[in-house]
Amino acid sequence: MGCPNQQSEVAAVSRDTKDCSCTPPRSSSAFMVNSEIGAVLAVMRRNVRWGFHYTTDEDQLDHPLIKYFKDIRKQVFSWQHQWHTISPVVYLQPFLDVIQSDETSAPITGVALSSIYKLLTLEVLDLDTINVTDSLHLIVDAVTSCRFEVTDPASEEVVLMKILQVLLACMKSKASVNLSNQHVCNIVNTCFQIVHQASSKGELLQRTARHTMHELIRCIFMHLPDVCDKNQDCTQEGRSHLGDEVSVPDNDPSSASKPHVNGYTGLKIESVGGPLNLSTDVPEVKMDHETTGEDGQSKNHLVAEPYSVPCMVEIFSFLCSLLNAVEYVGVGPRSNSLEYDEDVPLFSFGLINSAIELSGPSLGHHPEMLALVQNDLFHSLMQFGLSPSTLILSTVCSIVLNLYHLMRAKLKLQLEAFFSCVLMKIAVNKHGASYQQQEVAMETLVDLCRQPSFIHEMYANYDCDISCSNLFEDLANLLSKSAFPVNSPLSAIHVLALEGLIAMVSGMAETIGDGDQIPVPEPDASSLGDHESFWNVICESYDNPECWVPYVHKMKDTKKKLMIGVDHFNRDPKKGFQFLQGSCLLPKTLDPLSVACFLRYTSGLDKNLVGEYLGNHDQFCVDVLQEYAKTFDFQEMNIDIALRVFLETFRLPGESQKIQRVVEAFAEQYYEQSPNIFANKDAALLLSYSLIMLNTDQHNAQVKKKMTENDFIRNNRRINGGNDLPQEYLSELYHSICENEIRLTPEQGVGFPVMTHDNWVGLIHKSRQTAPFIICGSGERINHRMFAILSGPTVAALSVVLDLVDQEAVLQTCIDGFSKVANIAGCYHLDDVLDGLLVSLSKFTTLLLPMSIEESVLSFGYDSKALKSTLALFSIANMYGDYIRSGWRNILDCILSLHKLGLLPARLARDATDDLESNSETDSVRSSLVSPVEPALPPARKSFGLMGRFSEFLYYDTEKPAPQPSKEQVEARKRATETVKDCLIESVFAESKFLQSESLLSLSRALTLASHEDENGAVFCLELLITVTLNNRDRIMLLWQNVYEYIASIVQSAVMPSTLVEKAVFGLIRICRRLLPYKEELTDDLLKSLQLILKLDARVADVYCEHITREIMCLVKANAGQIKSHLGWRTITSLLSITARHPEAFEPGFETLEFIMLDGAHLLPANFVLCVNAARQFAESRVGDAARSVKSLDLMAGSSVCLVKWSREAVVEEPETAVQLYQDIGEMWLPLVQALIKVCIDSREQIRNHAVLMLQQCLTGLEGIHLQDEMWVQCFDSVVFPLLNNLLEIVEEKSAKEYRNMEGTLILSLKLLSKSFLHSLPSISRSVSFSKIWVGVLSCMDRCTKVKFRGKRSEKIYELVPELLKNTLFVMKSSGVLSPNGSDGLLEQTWLHVKSLAPSVQSEVFPNDGPRTMGAGAVPEVNLVVP
Repeated sequence: MGCPNQQSEVAAVSRDTKDCSCTPPRSSSAFMVNSEIGAVLAVMRRNVRWGFHYTTDEDQLDHPLIKYFKDIRKQVFSWQHQWHTISPVVYLQPFLDVIQSDETSAPITGVALSSIYKLLTLEVLDLDTINVTDSLHLIVDAVTSCRFEVTDPASEEVVLMKILQVLLACMKSKASVNLSNQHVCNIVNTCFQIVHQASSKGELLQRTARHTMHELIRCIFMHLPDVCDKNQDCTQEGRSHLGDEVSVPDNDPSSASKPHVNGYTGLKIESVGGPLNLSTDVPEVKMDHETTGEDGQSKNHLVAEPYSVPCMVEIFSFLCSLLNAVEYVGVGPRSNSLEYDEDVPLFSFGLINSAIELSGPSLGHHPEMLALVQNDLFHSLMQFGLSPSTLILSTVCSIVLNLYHLMRAKLKLQLEAFFSCVLMKIAVNKHGASYQQQEVAMETLVDLCRQPSFIHEMYANYDCDISCSNLFEDLANLLSKSAFPVNSPLSAIHVLALEGLIAMVSGMAETIGDGDQIPVPEPDASSLGDHESFWNVICESYDNPECWVPYVHKMKDTKKKLMIGVDHFNRDPKKGFQFLQGSCLLPKTLDPLSVACFLRYTSGLDKNLVGEYLGNHDQFCVDVLQEYAKTFDFQEMNIDIALRVFLETFRLPGESQKIQRVVEAFAEQYYEQSPNIFANKDAALLLSYSLIMLNTDQHNAQVKKKMTENDFIRNNRRINGGNDLPQEYLSELYHSICENEIRLTPEQGVGFPVMTHDNWVGLIHKSRQTAPFIICGSGERINHRMFAILSGPTVAALSVVLDLVDQEAVLQTCIDGFSKVANIAGCYHLDDVLDGLLVSLSKFTTLLLPMSIEESVLSFGYDSKALKSTLALFSIANMYGDYIRSGWRNILDCILSLHKLGLLPARLARDATDDLESNSETDSVRSSLVSPVEPALPPARKSFGLMGRFSEFLYYDTEKPAPQPSKEQVEARKRATETVKDCLIESVFAESKFLQSESLLSLSRALTLASHEDENGAVFCLELLITVTLNNRDRIMLLWQNVYEYIASIVQSAVMPSTLVEKAVFGLIRICRRLLPYKEELTDDLLKSLQLILKLDARVADVYCEHITREIMCLVKANAGQIKSHLGWRTITSLLSITARHPEAFEPGFETLEFIMLDGAHLLPANFVLCVNAARQFAESRVGDAARSVKSLDLMAGSSVCLVKWSREAVVEEPETAVQLYQDIGEMWLPLVQALIKVCIDSREQIRNHAVLMLQQCLTGLEGIHLQDEMWVQCFDSVVFPLLNNLLEIVEEKSAKEYRNMEGTLILSLKLLSKSFLHSLPSISRSVSFSKIWVGVLSCMDRCTKVKFRGKRSEKIYELVPELLKNTLFVMKSSGVLSPNGSDGLLEQTWLHVKSLAPSVQSEVFPNDGPRTMGAGAVPEVNLVVP
């Protein structure tokens, strides 16, 4: 018979039960119960079986089930005012009886289940309801033992779905917290049986059953965080088979089908043919009633308690056992087909994932639950992770990601194994994986990399642990290689790998703070000379960064040396030990313990060599073997497990004696740690040998007849001190060996490891001893070393992908990756990384490709990759210029290309003070860098010849109008210009004053070495170099040598005028002009550099002479006060002297000299002689008019006032200082008069005569100047007498036309002679050379009287000489120099000359004396200071 309203009932299953939950008024509860009774009775009455029964007297009798309903119906309304006192058991029992009845059909059972469901969802039962716990238990018991007749498949499915509804409603009820552990396990067990049975039913039932199972798991494990604190002690009383003992998941599917003594008996469905039970081979959730806890408390107590940790442990164990029960084929490295049903693993993993997600971190707070995750679950994850099913792999990866997030601190080695043996293996296609599997694995790795502290924890916990692999480094290399498209187009995996690398870099960048500094390298303990046992190094606190950061750095340094030692050991153990001893990782004298610990705890050793070494008969090796065995913890471990753990670390040697020594060492340690199992160590030894033999027998293909269990037991009789070991114990060992081989030949080789059964056993054992997992809240203190590992692979991958990418999104990803790498490299001052980035980015700008200007602009403007790369390149230059070294060359190459294309902004080369001089006169000389740049040609002299005019005619004839650019070219140039503007290239040079010294020096060197394929580029780089130099005037000492040498190379190699030479010369002057006010210590070097101008080729110098002079004039006017040294002034005056003969440069040159000398404004002892000589050059020059020469002579004569001033200043000095000053003044005065004498013989009358007058002024007109006696003697010898001699020679030898009016000049010279003699008479009269000088004066007068002009004697001179002579003699007489009483013969000599000149003078001077010899009188003293 069918069920009424069946469709509505089926549809009700799919509704969310949470939406149905509401709380009705208490008074309406009676009506709801009455309504449900009526519904059940209505369905029952439709069935003939449940109609009325008549007795012989026709009394009407009800069936007991119906009668029970009617009895409740009679009383229900009387309870509505006292409903809170009525036990729900009273009105629920009839419904539960119907559910459990064998006689009811599916429709009746379904309606009864619906009634229970309604009462549960409407919260008729809540926490305040009386006896609610018993009521819920009765409901669960009834529903889990539901029986009914199957009338049709549809009705059966409806009932099963309603069972699921009711059970889920029980768990979602607020009163569900009172359910016992046993009842919750029964609910889960019943739901799973329905899931199992639904596989042969309809799709709706299958989906509903699975959904209900998921909801149940969520409801149960959501409760775990709440019961975590209340039931902390319950975890010690959980499953007896989970504890500290190392156990391995049983992969035997039959283990899941073993009968359970106290388990659930199954769901029974009554059909027409009789009752049917669910398959008995379905795994069940069970609570063991018989075992007791450690405190002796019966587990029955836990079973009856409100559900908490114990039942969750059982359920989680049940979920893990589902994976062990799966019989699958093809899960292996060579399988590519889905030959097994992936449905059950997916279902199981889905439930497990739900449990993990809802439990949160609480899952790891319970030892039993944690043990399940560490062992059973993770072993299954390792196995199923290598399955060919993408769905399974994706689910497995999701679980691992959740476990990492929630429990990574307790899953250190498990996570390492999964990453190495599953994810990385699949990601690089080492497993024969499909593309989809590779993509899933890569996505998981990328998701992990996106976790905030993942990369830091990988590095700190694995790369810095000597017993773990370099997981961080391996991951970086894997992602880098996976990002390389090798002989294939760019795929999703390549992009994923790139995103993973960028995520790693981003994780580092996010932890960098504003105050980050370059980490100070930790001292390497192994290099300090003292041996330290690296295997005993521990961290004081794994939670405090102040402790664990130095610890991981130290262990990483140790690990690096160990890896080198391992490499040596694998080639030659002796050399390996020698290296380790030299590195202080092993003691200088090897001891067994140190060697044993090295072999035990160091990863990467060749296990064959380790086995041979341990099995060696040498006594030291035997001692090492004993110590090696002591490093294992075999407590509470079965001997087969212990043997697996021991033999997993090395390869058992093949020689029998070596095997014996190894097994003896193992047996001895096992017996010592587990003395309660065997009578003596011989028993352990014999059984160990027996297990090895059994392993060979069972897993060697050459052994045809295999050992049976009875044979094994028989072989091991009476080995335990004459007694037998328990048969169950031996049987367990037998099955363990048969099912899982002990691999005596571990797999070796490069690549990712294979996780075998023995490897897993060893991993679980190793996890007991591994260092705690370090939680890195912030990894900024280990970023530097991590980035050193990551940067290379990342930059390589970014470069390769950027080279091949066309998609805008991927392109931007690459550019962002470059920026983040640059950010970290800049923070940690890694110049090599930044240089590498710039090399890569410069290639993608396309600016370095050889193309025409039009093609380059068009290509650059429309190439998004090139534009973004250019922007990134200059962003790095602006932000991290302090740490760029060789990368400046790449930056400049790109700038040169942009300059060539005319894309650079105007006035790029600008220094800090340019704005202040924008209106200066020299702006016309110094051209600005405006793009496109037209080279500034030197001013050329016009050619008025025939050939010149003809060449101009040909040139104009060949000129053609420039073609107009296309729209595409205009748009390309516009886009390119906007991008270049955003690059802020001008800031690179304008802000160079903030660059660190080494970077600044690298920039200047790059500017001097930049590609100069054309002069325009060389000029551009030179101006940039000058700009950088001027912007760094405070650090000019750093740059000066390089800048000077570069400019010197340009200037000295120039043979013709060019823009480059022009920029070099004027740039040099500009540098000097700007820096002189600020760098006093560099003044001489700066001015000395200007001597390069003197070395210019004559043709070059001639072109630029005027401009150079004007620049020098500006320099002198601005900085005359700063120039103090003789060397500096010598350079200036040398440059000015040259201009005296240059038509264009004469005026600015003279103006400069006048500025220096006029009124002695800037004359110094250091430049006095130099300026006088320069003025002489201008006086002698015929380029300017005579007035300029006269003015030059005035400057020379006027400079003497400085000598007077300095002489007066010397009076107040100390005597010794004053003497030296007087001497210096004399040495300056003499060159002055010597310079004037050279102009006195000029052919121009005006200049010549003015020079004589100025000379006379300098000789006789200086009042207050103190000169030595010998200085006057030297003056007559080198100045006065040579002057007259030269003039007389000119008169005698030169024509009158060339030297006009020489008579006047001689007259002036004679007057100069007389006045000079009389002025200096007090000084020279004391000299022993006085007579000689006096005779020289007379001789000069005599010669002058005899000279003839055009054949005639000069009457003027003839008349002048006697007067001068008479005046001189009177002065000499009055001063007592010439006396009749003199005995030196001076008077006689005088009269001898006077007779021929003026005979009458003698009588006039000495009227009373005759012509006789007179003695000379005393000469009056003159107050002269003689040095």
